[in-house]
Amino acid sequence: MQQAQGLKRGLSARHIRFMALGSAIGTGLFYGSASAIQMAGPAVLLAYLIGGAAVFMVMRALGEMAVHNPVAGSFGHYASTYLGPMAGFILGWTYAFEMVIVAIADVTAFGIYMGFWFPEVARWVWVLGIVFVIGGLNLCNVKVFGEMEFWLSLLKVGAIVAMILAGLGIMAFGFSQVGTGHAVGISNLFDHGGFMPNGVGGLIASFAVVMFAFGGIEIIGVTAGEAKDPQRVIPKAINAVPLRILLFYVLTLFVLMCLYPWPQIGSEGSPFVQIFSHLGIGSAAAVLNVVVISAAISAINSDIFGAGRMMYGLAQQGHAPRSFGKLSKHGVPWMTVVVMGAALLIGVLLNYLIPENVFLLIASIATFATVWVWLMILLTQVAMRRSMSREEVAQLKFPVPFWPYGPAMAIAFMVFIFGVLGYFPDTQAALIVGVIWVVFLVASYLLWCKPRAGQGQPVAEPVELHR
Repeated sequence: MQQAQGLKRGLSARHIRFMALGSAIGTGLFYGSASAIQMAGPAVLLAYLIGGAAVFMVMRALGEMAVHNPVAGSFGHYASTYLGPMAGFILGWTYAFEMVIVAIADVTAFGIYMGFWFPEVARWVWVLGIVFVIGGLNLCNVKVFGEMEFWLSLLKVGAIVAMILAGLGIMAFGFSQVGTGHAVGISNLFDHGGFMPNGVGGLIASFAVVMFAFGGIEIIGVTAGEAKDPQRVIPKAINAVPLRILLFYVLTLFVLMCLYPWPQIGSEGSPFVQIFSHLGIGSAAAVLNVVVISAAISAINSDIFGAGRMMYGLAQQGHAPRSFGKLSKHGVPWMTVVVMGAALLIGVLLNYLIPENVFLLIASIATFATVWVWLMILLTQVAMRRSMSREEVAQLKFPVPFWPYGPAMAIAFMVFIFGVLGYFPDTQAALIVGVIWVVFLVASYLLWCKPRAGQGQPVAEPVELHR
């Protein structure tokens, strides 16, 4: 296979903006939101607002570093620079782990959605098929990947907007739900046990799923190495995405819970499809199922891209096998795509062995990895600021807002989420798996990377990025 010289800068502003939307508006909204609603009731809207504010601080911290120094490997490279090689090793591999786990959740959701049309077909069959399709797409030129991601994301964003408008129209004209006898309207937010039916405890418990839903948005930082004009493109993407995601999540779930009593949401696959089925709009339910399937495909696509580029960056720093740095003639790190595809076969196995329980377990493990990555990004940005002179800080083109209080509050919130995972029985396994993972990475670094560095073995410099 012909070796390319480096990653190609083939991603435009619209590619990057919609890739971040594609990664963050996916399974967490279309499927996982049902779990969060069951935990918190209508108060889940507050959880998405609070979580979204914390994620915005993470994105601005990442944006400050990515605009200051746009490189392949992104925040893994920054952590190595400002927190030390071990921190970079742990962060980079945890992000790759996060993407694998989130992708397994996404392929699982894809199998569930296909059950809407083909309930007699085993879920693992669909999971296996989508793994091969997405793996093949990721071996294409990065511009082809970005273009496909743009259109897939545009489809689901358009569908969400249409659903919000349709839902508001149904509420405005006072239709009642066909065959259910339930009224439609804002009263649904308060008539079934109140706005916070499960108390503050239910609201706190929902953060495990809510933070999973936002996971993947940090892919904007990973795209820095393949973005045209990153100093202009990345700030635009970061400033546009958080508001849109909050709008999509909060407004969408507000409409959903007004249309249908929250205790019954999510009992039949995607809450979006369920609601339109119960409203008697059969064709709309089928169309929405196409949308949620495209959303899952889009999210899997972004997951594989993000993990592949991070592992490529790790290979450049000597923190991953050298083969992970090999590029195809299209400038794609093909070995990392193959590894991600193989890892997703674990999802096939889990869907074969425990189809009923796999989603919540995977989502909570993904939450640990996601929040760990965000915490490390925040700590890296703090370390970078402390290493800079006042003059250097003044020259930053995209400084984090509310410094130093905003990042400090976001760091405290991420630590709080770890406490949430450890407190509730359903998510304790995720915290245990996460701690074991971090300990494994520390041991791996001490046994593998550090001795090689001490023997003076060459560590590759980041490859030049070609236009």
